[in-house]
Amino acid sequence: MEQPIRILLVEDNDIYRSSLELLLGMYEGLAVVGSVIEGTAAAAAAVRLRADVVLIDLRLPSGDGVEATAAVLAARPEAAVVCLTAEATDADRAAVRAAGAVGLVEKGQPIEDLVAGVKRAAKERAGA
Repeated sequence: MEQPIRILLVEDNDIYRSSLELLLGMYEGLAVVGSVIEGTAAAAAAVRLRADVVLIDLRLPSGDGVEATAAVLAARPEAAVVCLTAEATDADRAAVRAAGAVGLVEKGQPIEDLVAGVKRAAKERAGA
């Protein structure tokens, strides 16, 4: 049996974070191993929890998603980062890609799109 994809959530909205934990936990092959509410805590948590994929909110109160993405990948280069956002400009998309994120998913998309993005990110990172 294959190991599940270990997911770390970096999201400051309690309701959205809890919903994601619940929904992602319903999919076979995915395991939410932890969550943090601040971008500044993301890198240490990714290392400690051995995250395969880190879902990072683009807009965070302490350290934005671009900074958190760069910090996570510096600390745990074998992880893949997917940013989450309610809305993103072309500049936002370019910034998260430049920081090393493999994708950006809008929060209004169906959960299946996020699940597919997580699986794609894990596969891309494993093949890197």
